[in-house]
Amino acid sequence: MPVRIPNALPAAATLTGENIFVMTETRANTQDIRPLRIAIVNLMPTKEATETQLLRLIGNTPLQVEPVFIRTASYTPTHTSAEYLEAFYRTFDEVKHEKFDGCIITGAPVEMMEFEEVAYWDELVDVMNWVDENVYSTLFICWGAQAALYHYYDIPKYPLPEKMFGVFRHKVLVSNLPLMRGFDDYFYAPHSRHTEVRREDIEKHPGLVILAESEEAGVLLIASPDCRQVYITGHGEYDADTLEKEYLRDKKAGKPIQPPVNYYPGGDTTQPPVVSWRSHANLLYGNWLNYCVYQETPYDISKIQKR
Repeated sequence: MPVRIPNALPAAATLTGENIFVMTETRANTQDIRPLRIAIVNLMPTKEATETQLLRLIGNTPLQVEPVFIRTASYTPTHTSAEYLEAFYRTFDEVKHEKFDGCIITGAPVEMMEFEEVAYWDELVDVMNWVDENVYSTLFICWGAQAALYHYYDIPKYPLPEKMFGVFRHKVLVSNLPLMRGFDDYFYAPHSRHTEVRREDIEKHPGLVILAESEEAGVLLIASPDCRQVYITGHGEYDADTLEKEYLRDKKAGKPIQPPVNYYPGGDTTQPPVVSWRSHANLLYGNWLNYCVYQETPYDISKIQKR
């Protein structure tokens, strides 16, 4: 079954061209089925690119998914037009009285700031409190994961001596949770961050389980035992050229940046990058949608209870 998206959303043409099964609202409304309602709190400035990346993953399952894009009202993005936001996004105030099967909260390019210094921090705190009562399972990505771990568990983030940048090998530590079904013992995932959360801080909290980590990049995947909270410190949703674009952008700006690790063949930046993370990214998001959301959420989502 497809991901269900607005008729005019630009991602529709991109995904269709990639052989990703999408369905417009017009077609979906003729089917007698309740789609999974997934709120996507998109904090990234490049909203269209992030939309496509996430829809690509949640659309590659047998489930019908209805994404609802949410933006902050306390901060107006400068990279996206007001007309685009008005057409495809809702504010938190517009959805806070609704229930959702799942929610995805993205990263944001604010990781070098203290959490409380972020312009929309208070609003994001309201969102994180809201998902506990109105969403069955929430997936937090990169800075979004760091923000949630800080909010819920007071787990700090630490600055890194240099950017964690590239594609890293991770070991599965816990294989008996439904979220990890079908995973190989080792898999690859991209990272792009200047800060980290640390194993020793996470292990202090019995409500968290570390599912996968890398010797080089550290903890990647954390979840509550019931998988109502899932934290990803990396970027399985990245396109083949996302790391390259970041590398060239930072290099042009004169920032101290090294080529992404394990990305270019033999480290040769003149060669096209090799994608080594796509299959496990699809598996992770598919497992989350199926086992953590679809199989567990009440059919009547008004009956979702506080985590």
